Amino acid sequence: MFKYPKKPDGSPVSGSPFAENDVPDEWASPVPQPVAPTAPDAGYYGAEETTASPFEMGGMAPAVPSTTRNVLNYDVSVVGILRFTDDLLVDGSVEGEITSDGVLTVGANASIQAGDKNKVAVRTQSAIIHGKVVGDIVVTDRVELAATAEVVGDVTAAKISIQEGAVFVGMCRVGTPAVAPATAAAPAPRKSAAPQRADANLLG
Repeated sequence: MFKYPKKPDGSPVSGSPFAENDVPDEWASPVPQPVAPTAPDAGYYGAEETTASPFEMGGMAPAVPSTTRNVLNYDVSVVGILRFTDDLLVDGSVEGEITSDGVLTVGANASIQAGDKNKVAVRTQSAIIHGKVVGDIVVTDRVELAATAEVVGDVTAAKISIQEGAVFVGMCRVGTPAVAPATAAAPAPRKSAAPQRADANLLG
């Protein structure tokens, strides 16, 4: 049977099988250790938290990832003229005309159609088309038709990019020619023949 050691005065040492004088200092008075701060939860996808588009739940195409300031969601419909100053991402439907000096991104689920009183559907600085546009597109810089784009209308731009798979039905005017096209010279007006005066001299 194990017996705990006793002090010189005969009293037992409680709580340890060692003598009181042999207890290490770190055991006698434990020093609290500082707790390192934990990093905040970065989310399931890592450092940048991302959310799924509502279209993924219904089997529709996901929204186009973008850092634009203005977003027109899939459940928003606009009838009339839509003006904006900064970049805009449209994933809903617009019937009328979109006009701006910024960059327009048309989502894969978006539908833009020119109204009854206007033929131009998009008039911006640049346009990136992933969805459907029915009407003319007039941009001052660049227009890009992604593989999922469907455009029915004329396109006027300084530069154009069309990916394989895009549908484009219409005429395209790209760039500015260095030499203006020569115009055909107007035909000279025809001079009408002066009536000839016939004097009949009758000799008797």
